[in-house]
Amino acid sequence: MLIPFIPAHAAENNQRNIYVVKAGDTLPQIARRYETSADEIKVSNGLQSNNLVVGQKLWVPITYEVVAGDTLREIAADLHSSVESIKAKNRLTSEQLFIGQVLKIPPKKMTMQGQHILMTREEFRDWLFNTKVNRNVTIIQQHHTWLPSYKQFHGSNHFRMLMGMENFHKRKMGWKNIAQNITTFPDGRIAVSRPFNIAPDGTIGPKANLTGIAIEHVGNFDIGHDVMTAQQRESIVYVTALLCLKFGLTPSIDSITYHHWWNLRTKERVLDKGPDYNVKTCPGTGFFGGNSTANAIHNFYPLVSRKMQEISSGKPFN
Repeated sequence: MLIPFIPAHAAENNQRNIYVVKAGDTLPQIARRYETSADEIKVSNGLQSNNLVVGQKLWVPITYEVVAGDTLREIAADLHSSVESIKAKNRLTSEQLFIGQVLKIPPKKMTMQGQHILMTREEFRDWLFNTKVNRNVTIIQQHHTWLPSYKQFHGSNHFRMLMGMENFHKRKMGWKNIAQNITTFPDGRIAVSRPFNIAPDGTIGPKANLTGIAIEHVGNFDIGHDVMTAQQRESIVYVTALLCLKFGLTPSIDSITYHHWWNLRTKERVLDKGPDYNVKTCPGTGFFGGNSTANAIHNFYPLVSRKMQEISSGKPFN
C-alpha cells in the first residue's frame, strides 16, 4: 500500500502524519501500511516494546507535495521531521526545492538505548501527550538520586548512569526493573525508562507507588551538596506541570509528593511528622527551598501551577 499522500493545500498538515491506534492494530501492520518498519516506528515514537494501546498516537512517514514558498526547514518543522533526514530519504544534495516536487517525510528519530529514551523538554512534551496510559495515575513522586550525584555526571553519560541505576535496582534491591519512570539530569535532559503503564518501585512503599509516577532527579540536593542547575530546575518544574496536565491533577500534597513524607518502616504517609530515623531527606533538604510540606506549598507548587498555565495558554516553549 502506498504511503498516504498529503495534498500541498491540505489544512493542518502537521496532524496528518499522526496515526491513532485502533483496536486490533499491531505494529507490523501499521508499519506495512506506511511502508516502513516496526523498528523505525519504535525509534520515531520512543516505544519501549511492540505493545500498543488503543488511542495512542504515533508519528508515521508521509508524502508531501511542495508548493510555492515552501522551504525544507519549514516543511521539517511543520511535519515533525528534520532537514537532514528529509534530504537523506529523498537523496537531495541541497535544500533547493521546486513546485510540485513530491517528498517522503520521515518522522524524527528519538535517542534511545534499550528501554531508555533520552529527550529534551520539548521532545518529552510531544512524547507524553502522544502516549496512552492505561492505569490510574494520581501521585507524582519527587526523588533525588543522592548517589549518583553531580560528581558522576560528565555531560554525555546519561545512558551509562541509567544503566548503572537499573543494574543496582535489579541486582542489589531485587526489583524487576529500574525503579523510576522518569529521570532528570543536570543539563536539563529527561529520560523515560520504566514504562508508564507499570507502577514504580522503591522504598517509598506500595501506597505511593500503586497510582504513582516516580521522578528521580540526578543529584544530591541536601543542603551543602549539589546546587541545582537552572536547566534541571526548569525541567523539574516543566515535567511536573506536564504530568499534572496529562493526568488532570492540581498541585497539592495529595498529588505531588516527596519521599521524605513517607515512613520507611510502615510505608504510610506521615508528611512532616516522621522521625528522622524512619524517613529519608529525599528529594533533599535544599530541594526548592526544602523538603517540608510548607516548602512544597510555598516554593514548588506555585512554580508548577504557573507553568501549567503557560503550557495551557499556548505560550512558546522555553
